[in-house]
Amino acid sequence: MTQKNKAYVKLEDLFKKKSVLAGASAILHWDNAVMMPDGGAAARAEQLATLGLLTHEIISSTEVSDLLDEAEESISLLSEWEAANLREMRHEWRHENSLKSDLVEAMSLATSKCELTWRQAREDSDFSLLQEELGEVVRLNQQMAKAKTEIFGCSAYDALLDQFEPGCKSADIDILFKDLQDFLPGFLDQVLDKQSVYEVSQPEGPFSVEVQQELGLEFMKALTFDFDRGRLDVSHHPFTGGIPDDVRLTTRYVTTDFTQSLMGTLHETGHALYEQNLPAEWRHQPVGDARGMAMHESQSLLIEMQLSRGKEFLSYALPLIRKAFKGEGEDWSDLNLTRLYHKVERGFIRVDADEVTYPLHVILRYRLEQALLSGDLLVKDLPAAWNDGMKELLGITPPNDALGCLQDIHWPGGAIGYFPTYTLGAMAAAQIFEAAGHALPDLKQQITAGEFTPLITWLKKHIHEKASLKSTNGMLEEATGSELKVDAFKKHLVNRYLKS
Repeated sequence: MTQKNKAYVKLEDLFKKKSVLAGASAILHWDNAVMMPDGGAAARAEQLATLGLLTHEIISSTEVSDLLDEAEESISLLSEWEAANLREMRHEWRHENSLKSDLVEAMSLATSKCELTWRQAREDSDFSLLQEELGEVVRLNQQMAKAKTEIFGCSAYDALLDQFEPGCKSADIDILFKDLQDFLPGFLDQVLDKQSVYEVSQPEGPFSVEVQQELGLEFMKALTFDFDRGRLDVSHHPFTGGIPDDVRLTTRYVTTDFTQSLMGTLHETGHALYEQNLPAEWRHQPVGDARGMAMHESQSLLIEMQLSRGKEFLSYALPLIRKAFKGEGEDWSDLNLTRLYHKVERGFIRVDADEVTYPLHVILRYRLEQALLSGDLLVKDLPAAWNDGMKELLGITPPNDALGCLQDIHWPGGAIGYFPTYTLGAMAAAQIFEAAGHALPDLKQQITAGEFTPLITWLKKHIHEKASLKSTNGMLEEATGSELKVDAFKKHLVNRYLKS
């Protein structure tokens, strides 16, 4: 082994240490959201800040910089996966090296505090409780963006976006989102007109939390989720956390509406399957991580939207749902429940939104977080700006902050630049599911029979196991024959909501 090869091996050791520490932080974040008593908040914030500082110092060290330079000089000696790993190492180093340790620590402390305050503010529907702490998180994000801009040579927003979707630019998103904005308003009116001619009934509860949980676990098992390497819990906001060998996903239960928890569970299961199926041989290396949040969201939305709201899946699932809740009568008929799952409406809450209106929720947040970061929108003016945007895009105005700008945890958690990946993921999900249908001629029959292994195996081969070997568009081109476009998503919406 040459000295240059040794540099790469040393980098693998250092990045493994960073990954293990980051995994510990992920479990602590899960505990913070699921089990930790409120009295532990200060201690937990200190723990997370310290772990964040340690991981930052490992990657941003001069040693890593020197090793990267040395390893890159002999990149031709590396395998395809090793070369891609080295590329991803450099990408991580650039992000970490752009920030000073005191800024990393300050952000960790600020977001831990802000997330806890957000819970109370949302419960009280009072944005004023959150305003000061959210203002600090936004201010720190502005500092981070400025520092990263100098390293990456891009706009402030793109510098933060790159943390969640490497290589993605807001200019590219603007083109895709404009296509959607031109299409969705008229399409939404058509769908609402079509659905107005029939009634949709919500089955009456209460629906036992225990039964909802058992049903969710049954569907997770059918979708091949490995319970030896993961678990399902409850949190204020559904999420998937943990690490690939210990995936922690959460949902929330509403006793008056079983569909919310069930679809939330299926959504997070898509995320969890992606994590569980990442290549074990590249565990703890950057190339072994998921390929950005757009691809991650594509996997959750493929399961929740493309698969689980399709007529084939409902043909399999509705008898199980009726049996679980002992449902009888017209409200529980296949026709009514299918219409319920396909119901489109102008709603306030993003996580409960249907496929047609969901992108409009994301476009609103995309606009607002750009304005917050640039300083064009002050934090104190966020509620009013939010309400104005909802009126413009969806034709409705939230009656309070809980149904408005307090509904999401992302900004209190410091995640500015994340939101567009939801709709990029929806587009990718439609494109990937369409390709899977072409590759698996019997897919519809398999889904109707409750046999999901062929689909998951195909996803594992073409998406999950690829990890970060290629860019998002590179993966999509290999799996679907095209880079990310809006076409498949629009075709899917038309087929499901106008033609079916």
